[in-house]
Amino acid sequence: MKASWNDQVIAEADKDQLIYIEGNWYFPPSSIHKDFFHISDHRTICPWKGDANYYDIVVGDKTNDAAAWYYPVPLAGAITRVRKDFTGYVAFWRGVTVE
Repeated sequence: MKASWNDQVIAEADKDQLIYIEGNWYFPPSSIHKDFFHISDHRTICPWKGDANYYDIVVGDKTNDAAAWYYPVPLAGAITRVRKDFTGYVAFWRGVTVE
């Protein structure tokens, strides 16, 4: 599967490497093309997964603010619930296409 934005593939992995949580595909950290990802100051809290950190996605001269998120330290109960450790896995929104 691939994640794309602004006509650029920004992450790619075999489907069996991804984790599906609440309607979102989470890509392993090794599958993202790091040159397009810049740490964002944006943060959110999920009551069952924990604190989410974000990346801005930058392709050419365009920036998609906080368009990718990940859990650097998911709550233990979340890992148990998902049945896989998704630490650092990256999910997308704000116009990023996953297919």
